[in-house]
Amino acid sequence: MPRKSTEELVRRNIKRLVDHAVKHLELADLDVIYAENELLNLFSVTEPYADDIGEYELYQVLDELFDVAVKRKMYLESDRALFEGRVMGVLMPRPMAVVERFDNIAAHKGSREAAKWLQALEENSTYLRRPDLDKNIKWEHENKERGNVIVTINLAKPEKTAEEVERAKNAKTGYPKCVLCGENIGYFGNAGQPARQHIRIIPLELDGEDWFMQFSPYEYFPEHVIAISREHRPMKLTGASFRRMVDFVDLFPEYFIGSNAPLPIVGGSVLAHDHYQGGSKALPVFNRPARKYYLAKDFADCNVSIVDWYNSIVRIEGKNKNQVTALAEKFRSAWDNYTDESVEVISSTTAQHNTVTPIAYLNNDGEYTVILILRNNRTDEARPHGIFHPTADMHNIKQESIGIIEAMGLFILPGRLAKECTEIKNILTGATPLDFKALSENSNPLSKHLGMIAQLTATYGTSLSEEKAGDVITDYINTTCEKILDCTAVFKSDEKGQEAFDKFINSVIG
Repeated sequence: MPRKSTEELVRRNIKRLVDHAVKHLELADLDVIYAENELLNLFSVTEPYADDIGEYELYQVLDELFDVAVKRKMYLESDRALFEGRVMGVLMPRPMAVVERFDNIAAHKGSREAAKWLQALEENSTYLRRPDLDKNIKWEHENKERGNVIVTINLAKPEKTAEEVERAKNAKTGYPKCVLCGENIGYFGNAGQPARQHIRIIPLELDGEDWFMQFSPYEYFPEHVIAISREHRPMKLTGASFRRMVDFVDLFPEYFIGSNAPLPIVGGSVLAHDHYQGGSKALPVFNRPARKYYLAKDFADCNVSIVDWYNSIVRIEGKNKNQVTALAEKFRSAWDNYTDESVEVISSTTAQHNTVTPIAYLNNDGEYTVILILRNNRTDEARPHGIFHPTADMHNIKQESIGIIEAMGLFILPGRLAKECTEIKNILTGATPLDFKALSENSNPLSKHLGMIAQLTATYGTSLSEEKAGDVITDYINTTCEKILDCTAVFKSDEKGQEAFDKFINSVIG
């Protein structure tokens, strides 16, 4: 492409970005001049575009500019996210301007409307990449008796190549300490740390501490937010955790907030920084009735119940938030030290094993509600991945930690499954010959699915229609997800398990 044409494309697209920012990012008049000059300087262009910019689409504009940046060796092909952060960060309102606008909307229209405004801002900045998020495969499996399960195959978070992993390892700087730290605001990123010039956060005070809220870039469920401690400190559950959570739902009454357990296997992927996850109360567990109610001595204002769900959940409800949080802490503390070897629950050995996954929200009656998903991460020789973790025959679907989101009924399955399920479908329809020898080779991507393929072909054969093959694969995944939730139950749903559950609750409430 001639130099003049390239420069014209760059100047026109910069003008388009500025136009987008005025319309969707609340870029003010004087900031328009500043932002345009910053982008002109980035591309070493001397003057702005003066003609009609025509119709445009944001991501196409960014793609065209990125291609130029790569050709000029400003960025590598794998640095698209770093490039977008750099460019869009220039166009975003300053952090304090966003906070002031958020507070103004919250004061006049409520906190949820303010959060929706922030979410739209982050979508228009490409921090929330809607085209990528829309690629995710999602369906809901209905089970009226035990509870629905939502299944997603995550295509929005691509797996890194070996080269990218190596670059990330070599790029570690120790600043910011992790991806959740407040110091990420405006951070330019590197191969090991995402660019965050376009992220905006909202300061919060929770139980007298400085926290902040931001949207998750992966949006696993509607209005997915993260509440993060300003202090970089490890995940830890104490009585203060519950007080922070109810403070959060006071600020955002339409949202839930919850914490991953602070232990491996049963916890989340980031245990080094104290944080909670929340958002719209759209996950299946919120729709489940009680299996059994209890009266708690000394907590007359609280209702205690077992939730009718796959795993083991204690639910506490009441108008008095101090009583609700105090009782939640009493249950958490008791569970930390509770052992019942008849159901393989051992609180600790050389390390702590018992913990909880806590979630707080306001129920339909406006009562403070805390649910405690009881967890245990103990392993043994026969079950090295965890006694209360999915067994090896389910790892082809989900091997990673079963954290708060899965425990509430929303499964986030790896993107690889999309392609692998298509290949399994081809076997079930006969488009690909069934060859167990080839499937058994470790180098075969389908080798992890050998048991699944053997079961499905034995049951259904290899001459199904495309539709039927897709249905039986979906049914298999649905059933596996239900089994995974059953595995995480420390008190199983059978008579023995429920008697043990009853015994634990009575030991706490007197």
